Amino acid sequence: MRLKDEQIRRLAEKVYNDLQTDGLISVRGERAAAIEGIHSAIRQNFDAEQALERDAERLLDETIAAMGRGAADIDRRRMLKMIKDKLARERKIVL
Repeated sequence: MRLKDEQIRRLAEKVYNDLQTDGLISVRGERAAAIEGIHSAIRQNFDAEQALERDAERLLDETIAAMGRGAADIDRRRMLKMIKDKLARERKIVL
């Protein structure tokens, strides 16, 4: 999923506000610094997910090329999902 930076910032603010309202966090420092930390964590997660997507596409293309004609019956969408799930488990990324 691709979100604009402003959307991620609003999401980070929402997460911060909800956690604080529910009494799950208590921040001693500045609110802006806490929100920036949440924003950074969300951005890193999205970047890791995009890298995983690129790697899965590359692996699928390599696999199909190696199979040659035998790849004609492969459901590309299903195979891509299987590769993504495997890479996500290996990299400990929650999709």
